[in-house]
Amino acid sequence: MNRETQRAELHKTIWRIANDLRGSVDGWDFKQYVLGFLFYRYISENLTAYLNAGEHEAGNEGFDYVKVPNAEVSDPDLVRDIVAEKGFFIRPSELFANVRARAPRDANLNETLERVFRNIEASAVGTDAEDDLKGLFDDIDVNSNKLGSTVARRNEKLVRLLDAIGELNLGNGTFSENKIDAFGDAYEYLMQMYASAAGKSGGEYYTPQEVSELLARITVVGKTSVNKVYDPACGSGSLLLKYRKVLGKDGVRQGYFGQEINLTTYNLCRINMFLHDVNYEQFDIAHGDTLIDPAHWDDEPFEAIVSNPPYSIKWEGDANPLLINDPRYAPAGVLAPKSKADLAFTMHMLSWLAVNGTAAIVEFPGVLYRGGAERKIRKYLIDNNYVDAVIQLPPDLFFGTTIATCIIVLKKSKNDNAVLFIDASAEFVRGGNKNKLIDANQARILEAFTAREDVDHFATLVDNEAIAENDYNISVSSWVEAEDTREVVDITELNSRIEGIVKRQAALREQIDAIVADLEGTAS
Repeated sequence: MNRETQRAELHKTIWRIANDLRGSVDGWDFKQYVLGFLFYRYISENLTAYLNAGEHEAGNEGFDYVKVPNAEVSDPDLVRDIVAEKGFFIRPSELFANVRARAPRDANLNETLERVFRNIEASAVGTDAEDDLKGLFDDIDVNSNKLGSTVARRNEKLVRLLDAIGELNLGNGTFSENKIDAFGDAYEYLMQMYASAAGKSGGEYYTPQEVSELLARITVVGKTSVNKVYDPACGSGSLLLKYRKVLGKDGVRQGYFGQEINLTTYNLCRINMFLHDVNYEQFDIAHGDTLIDPAHWDDEPFEAIVSNPPYSIKWEGDANPLLINDPRYAPAGVLAPKSKADLAFTMHMLSWLAVNGTAAIVEFPGVLYRGGAERKIRKYLIDNNYVDAVIQLPPDLFFGTTIATCIIVLKKSKNDNAVLFIDASAEFVRGGNKNKLIDANQARILEAFTAREDVDHFATLVDNEAIAENDYNISVSSWVEAEDTREVVDITELNSRIEGIVKRQAALREQIDAIVADLEGTAS
């Protein structure tokens, strides 16, 4: 089975599961159950594969952790070693496969699952993995009335959920049978499916994969690896994880860092890291408000930064007298407006960007030309030569909005004093009810970004001085001349044709008059 066939089969099965199981539970809410159980299955199989491989290498070829009695793995030192390596521990009896096998006969299945989830989180308490595991199952309410009005009905649905997730063809835990990252691909497909159905709310949690990939590729042009990647508004982590596709599993040397203010999405991001086989010591995802209380002071600077922060949200701004002295915002001498935090995120990312790094940020287009404090921040960015490129994206790419967003690319070390403007507003194909950046669209944008040369009606390199003279307006339409698609008319030729038509009309009138006169003469 090839890669695309395997992926199509996986997606078809997930779609069937989602439609069969959600019932009275809203799709966007039910996503928590599907993703949570997918995560439970993943860590169960991942741990089993890890322990089985160790025993098999030691000569115990018949060992299968799924069949081991709990008593055989109760030694505290053994458990401690497992947690140190994997970040968690699951008793054999509490593995997904074993809980699923007993589920139809378990009248207290909801309590069983609640205990299992609590034990998995408890296994990491007091270890380096505690923060990465804590609260990961909080959004999976196995006692919710949304699953059924009685315990029996809730358990019936939980059994169906366990069976449905268990039947997904995701390989043998080592991924050797899969040509795709099956668990990670299942997660991405579920997020995209539910985000599309959820409309506006979905857009807060998910950036389309092709946009995520474009952002990642922009930040690593000419590089085969980077030290650390960062997203200050990381959502479900899709932007960060695109580096695994772009650079390979070992392309990010020191890990993935991010912060997310929404608790549910923060949990989803950490789950997404595990599902993409990123071990706990390789990521540091924090919960909180990046603009007011950033969590990674000790980890910056970052060589690659990508983000799709929320558009034009409110923040404290100058209502908080401490912020103007914050080293992230102070250099511009002004704070982003309280009603529009877009450039506050931009200044934060610039502050934490490494000297040899690149940041690619999806922005609301108003930040490119609005006046007031935002103009002053743009002035700071342009005068200090930090803006490398501005890329106009097509409309209707993102879930929940049809607006045409843009990408601002920041660098601290540039070879020129200019900004490259790229008009990629026409670089899309229509797919379903959304526009998409296919590989050819991405390739054209990246080619222009890398070449950094003028391309008629597509890319223009503009000196910073010219931008300053134009009141620091950096909207792409101000610098890239749109192609005139109107038909060119040759006036001389047109007049000649009109003259010919008039002469032809006159001749036809004479012929008609002659015919009429002839008919009248005959009649008389």
